[in-house]
Amino acid sequence: MTLAEFWPWYLGEHRHPRTRAWHLAGTLGYLGLGLLGLLAGHPHWLWFMPVVAYGCAWYAHFAIERNRPATFRHPLMSFLCDHRMAWCMVTGRMTAELARHGLSDPPGTGPQVDSRAR
Repeated sequence: MTLAEFWPWYLGEHRHPRTRAWHLAGTLGYLGLGLLGLLAGHPHWLWFMPVVAYGCAWYAHFAIERNRPATFRHPLMSFLCDHRMAWCMVTGRMTAELARHGLSDPPGTGPQVDSRAR
């Protein structure tokens, strides 16, 4: 399977916006931790990078998405797609990317609307 073939499947495994948010937190968290550890002269902080990244992502899969993390079957492609998804999110392109592959957020996961406000 190529990365281009894997990407749409990967997106389908990350349809819930809260799952994607936890992935983004893990990705930005581990990158920030690594950068700060190196700049502050604490390279031992690098050992915590996988804990932050995988801890956030796996929590999201088990507690929110209720599926098995792609890391278990496709570690390298999953790693690459985590970063691509993070980039799509921080650049505001995630909704368009989901739509491009015929995906959308599951029903009931969008902004909450108070029916009493009408």
